[in-house]
Amino acid sequence: MYPKVSIIILNWNGWKDTVECLESLYQIDYPNYDVILVDNDSSDESITKIQEYCRGKLKINSDFFEYSSKNKPINLFKLTNKESENIDIHDAKRDEFNSDNRLILIKNDKNYGFSEGNNIAVRYSLKTSSPDYILFLNNDTVVDKEFLGKMISIAEDDQKIGIIGPKIFYYDYFGKKDVLWSIGGDINISRYPGYFDIEEKDLDTQKSVLEFDFVSGAAMLLKSKEVPIKYLNTEFFFGCEDVDLAIKLKSYGYKIVSVPDSYVWHKVSASKNKKRIRNILREIKTNLKFLKAHKKHFYLFLPIYSAQIVIWYSSRLLKKL
Repeated sequence: MYPKVSIIILNWNGWKDTVECLESLYQIDYPNYDVILVDNDSSDESITKIQEYCRGKLKINSDFFEYSSKNKPINLFKLTNKESENIDIHDAKRDEFNSDNRLILIKNDKNYGFSEGNNIAVRYSLKTSSPDYILFLNNDTVVDKEFLGKMISIAEDDQKIGIIGPKIFYYDYFGKKDVLWSIGGDINISRYPGYFDIEEKDLDTQKSVLEFDFVSGAAMLLKSKEVPIKYLNTEFFFGCEDVDLAIKLKSYGYKIVSVPDSYVWHKVSASKNKKRIRNILREIKTNLKFLKAHKKHFYLFLPIYSAQIVIWYSSRLLKKL
């Protein structure tokens, strides 16, 4: 009745966001899931604080839920990324505990970036539990209690659905909790950056399922037993891997959809470096790599992209003035 879901979260020096995300997950109403937390070689006290949280020694304050001590302690199963790659049998001890009070923690020996960091957990999950779905979830998110069940219900009704996304709100938009951040978007490789979020005013509010070209990797559910591609593209260290995957799966005939009544809140850019200029340059580099991967005659279009980049960031700057 309830397909198995592996929920993968990547942490890098962000334990405060991570434990709030974890607490929201351990309160969802879906009964068949695993949480796999990958630490990308954090240099702060992330591991210590996550262990404290699992023991029930670290209480979480949030505007989205009340902290619960009923599911503590959470049974923590730790292994290194090298150990995770070598496991080829089921961990019987781990499976003695229900999913609502266990956490699998993979400690990486270096920062592998977003794509490979997640892929390490995907490989581990496919070998040990053979899930029906894999959910990529940012650590700087908080989930609604019913978010996962609503997405699974839609996904199970249509075999051609490959990726499912929720409606993602800003965690805090000047005090508001109901401002849309992302629900999906269109792809146009001839325009920089190549992918464009749909604005709320353009949504069909009468539909229970919305089909798009891509959904955000901040909360992206993948039908892992069905689709031919189960890993994120490691050519992208951070950014565009979600759009890249959507393009590839659509080429196989799979649908990319969002479920408007499945809710997630996102602390936008909480995991990024606060140095604005460096972020923009890194973003441009990643977007151009994405465009190059999917646009024929990329170099002929490069002068056009260059002009579009100037217009793109100038317009964003003007909006903030």
